[in-house]
Amino acid sequence: MNSLKRIAITCGEPAGIGPDLTIEMAQDEYEAQIIALVDPNLLHERAKLLKRPIELIEATPEKLKSKARSGQLFYLPHELAQPVTTGQLNKANSDYVLSTLQTALDGSIRGQFDAIVTAPVHKGIINDAGHAFTGHTEFFAEGAGVEKVVMMLATESLRVALASTHLPLRNVADAITKESLSQVIAITLDSMTRYFGMSKPRLAVCGLNPHAGEDGHLGREEIDVIQPVIDGFIEKGALVSGAWPADTIFNQDKLQHYDAVLAMFHDQGLPVLKHHGFGKAVNITLGLPFIRTSVDHGTALDLAGTGKASVSSLKAALEMAISMANTH
Repeated sequence: MNSLKRIAITCGEPAGIGPDLTIEMAQDEYEAQIIALVDPNLLHERAKLLKRPIELIEATPEKLKSKARSGQLFYLPHELAQPVTTGQLNKANSDYVLSTLQTALDGSIRGQFDAIVTAPVHKGIINDAGHAFTGHTEFFAEGAGVEKVVMMLATESLRVALASTHLPLRNVADAITKESLSQVIAITLDSMTRYFGMSKPRLAVCGLNPHAGEDGHLGREEIDVIQPVIDGFIEKGALVSGAWPADTIFNQDKLQHYDAVLAMFHDQGLPVLKHHGFGKAVNITLGLPFIRTSVDHGTALDLAGTGKASVSSLKAALEMAISMANTH
């Protein structure tokens, strides 16, 4: 049996840097079959603009277990509604973007793909086209029938999961309940075992308030919600620790004792991680019935077609997806 993994790549907003990065990524060889879900004409045109070689091979059943050589890329065709002008959004192509995501979703659920890697989309233009779209994570979670997922960003040496994601700060405390936090910790621990090969993952949990509430003087969320949940996992034998003040746990002498950190909100954890490894970080969605990784940046319309966009995050996301697929 051929154990070669099949990784689907969605190329994202066609006017942005997703096609550029896909072409640049294809200049290397990988121990997996990479299949781009894309309009091949878009990649041919962008490759000419970037002066990069690309040989596109339409994926067929007999080729599904083949590796591409440097400069080659397998693809499944999706047709753009209108020609793309580099750097200029066009809502007419929003259905095209969503169709690539739907193919990735359907193929993963059916077992045709072992993982999905996503290049950045532009949420605004998709909504302008009349689609209620809040992001990749929500799209895949809804399509897979999953109620709760966890966002994790990772570099080679630091992993940060989030108990809440894109919320106004005034709403964060209400969003962190015992039930929600228990689900997040359970998903994080299970995923670290399932996809990262850790039999007993070590998780450090941040408090919500400065100094982790300072015994209730700076807030009671740690006492009433966070600490009881942590204690419950400890009683079950899980290696969960906290609640840690965020300005303490992100010191290297503490981090070396943990495999991941759970931050309570977006800007508690991600500024540290992005300072640590921006451009090389990977966005991972935990809790889906399939593997999904993504870049840590946006569409960068101003860089599209210039050759100045760095491919490092897409390559890191691809390599992470391959590693997770092989571990799983």
